Amino acid sequence: MSKVAHYLQEHLIGEVMVSSDARRYFATDSSILSVTPALVVYPHNENDVRKIARFTWQLAEKGRVIPMTARGSGTDHSGAAIGSGIVVVFPAHMNKIIELDTKTGSVAVQPGLNYGKLQQTLQTHGRFLPPFPASMEYSTVGGAMGNNASGEKTVKYGSTRDFVPSLRVVLANGEVIETGRLSKRELSKKMGLNSMEGEIYRAMDKLLEENKDLIEKTKRDTTKNSAGYALDSIKQKDGSVDLTPLLIGSQGTLGIITEAIFETQPYNPNVTLLVASFDDVDRATKAILDIRKLADMPSTIEMVDGNLLEFIDEHNPNQLKGTIEKPFHKIMLFIEFDNFNARVQKRMAKKVKNIVEDYGGSSQSETDPEKQALLWRIRQSAASLTAFSDNNSKALPLIEDGIVPVAKLTEFINGAYAIFDKLKLKAAIWGHAGDGNLHMQPFLDLSQLGDRQKLFRILEEYYGLVLSLGGSISGEHGDGRIRGPFLSQMYGEEAYELFRAVKKIFDPYNTLNAGVKIDVTLDDIKPLLRQEYSMKHLYDHMPRT
Repeated sequence: MSKVAHYLQEHLIGEVMVSSDARRYFATDSSILSVTPALVVYPHNENDVRKIARFTWQLAEKGRVIPMTARGSGTDHSGAAIGSGIVVVFPAHMNKIIELDTKTGSVAVQPGLNYGKLQQTLQTHGRFLPPFPASMEYSTVGGAMGNNASGEKTVKYGSTRDFVPSLRVVLANGEVIETGRLSKRELSKKMGLNSMEGEIYRAMDKLLEENKDLIEKTKRDTTKNSAGYALDSIKQKDGSVDLTPLLIGSQGTLGIITEAIFETQPYNPNVTLLVASFDDVDRATKAILDIRKLADMPSTIEMVDGNLLEFIDEHNPNQLKGTIEKPFHKIMLFIEFDNFNARVQKRMAKKVKNIVEDYGGSSQSETDPEKQALLWRIRQSAASLTAFSDNNSKALPLIEDGIVPVAKLTEFINGAYAIFDKLKLKAAIWGHAGDGNLHMQPFLDLSQLGDRQKLFRILEEYYGLVLSLGGSISGEHGDGRIRGPFLSQMYGEEAYELFRAVKKIFDPYNTLNAGVKIDVTLDDIKPLLRQEYSMKHLYDHMPRT
C-alpha cells in the first residue's frame, strides 16, 4: 500500500497519511463497528477527489479493488463513515461556504463544512437550514447529505433531501457531473453523451421506465425515509428527471459530493414552546395526530418517556432540577411554533393546549427564551444516557432510527418496551414523535459474548417490529452497515435487486463505500464489532441525539 500512498501524494495537493495512529483514529465512527483503512487522504479540492476516484477505477479495471469512503466528522451511527481502503476526509480543507445569495437564501457549500458554522452564518442573515440534526455543532453538511439527515424541525419543514436542488458529484471513474432537475429535452441531451454520465442517464431511464409499478410500491407511509435509494423521487409525471434526491441519502455509495446548493428558510428566533405531559401513550398519540392536523403545523413535536426521566433522575438528578418534579409522566411532548406572527403563535398554542386537555394531559407554555432553554434541557437530557457508562456497558446506537406511520406510534412504543422487557434490558425512548421517528439505545457490554449475541437478537426483533407496523428501518441516520442487512426484508427481494442494479450502474467495480447499504449481511458485520464502545473523539462537544 506504500506504493499507492506515494503515487497519490505525488499527484494530489492534499495530504496522504498511512501512519498507524491516523489509520486507527479513522477506523471508527459513532457506530459500534471498527474497520481500519489502508490509508487516509485529506483532499484539498475537487480535483484531488477526482484523481483519487480515477486512480481507484484504473486499479479496479486491472482487478485490484481499493474502495474509497467519504468522511466528515465521524458522527455516523450506521458504520457508513469507515472503510477498509482509502478514507477521504473532507473537513480539513473542503470546508467552505462558497457563495451565499442573501436575497434568495440559497447557499453553495463544500461537504466538509461544519453544519453549526453554516447555521450561524445563515442566522446572521435571517435564514436557517431547517433539517439540522441534533449533532449539528460537531457534524458536517456532507454527512447530513449522505444520510438525508433531519431533526426536530423536520415535522414542519422536511428532510435534507427537500432542501438540495443541485449537486456537484465525482463519479466512480473520476468524472465530475452537476445534478439538477432536467426537462425531457435536457434529459435527451444527457443520454446522448459519450461518457459515464451518459451511460448512467441511459441506464437509469431504462430502469425507471421498466419498473414503474415496483418503484411505486417502495413508497412508505411515513413522514420521511432514508432507507435504500430514493428511486421514487427521481422522475416526475412531466417526464423531468433529477438524480439529486437519489444521491442524497446514498451514503457515498453512488458518487462523492464535492459541492452542494442548499435552499434555506426565514429564521425566527422568537418562538412559543408548549410542554405537554400524558400518563397514557395512546392518548398522547391521538393528541399528536390532532396537532398534526392543525392549519399551522408546529415546527417541533418532540418527546421523552418517563423511563428516560427516571434514568436521568437516578444518575444525574441535578440536570432536571428546577425544570420538572416527580412523579414523572409517561410521555412528555415538546411542541414549538415559529410563525412570524406572534398572534398566530399564541392562537395555535391555545389550540394545542385544548387538544392536550381533551386527551387527559396537562401543559404549560413559555415564550421567554431562558425559560424555554430550561424546558428544552428535559428533551436534551437524552445525551446524558448516551454518554453514560456502567462498568463497560454503554448505550449503543443499534436501534436508534426506526420510523413508523404516526398513527402506529402507540404500537411502536409498546412493542419496543416489550422487546426490552423480554431481553431484560432497561428501556428509554425519546425522539421525533411528530414524525413517528424514535430513538432508543440499549445498554450492552461489547466485550461480553452474551451481550454481543443479544445485540443481534435486538436488531432482528426491533426491525421486525418496525416493518410489521409499515415503517422504515431508517428515518434519518441511513442504513450503513448496521441496517443494510434489513433492506431486502423491508422492500422485498425484487426492489432490493433494483437497488443492486442502481449500485452497479453508478459503481460497477464497487469502489464507492463498499459494504455499505447494499450487499451487506449480519454475518459480514459480526467480525467488525468493537470490543469496547466509545465516542471519545466527540468529547469536545456534548453528543446529542
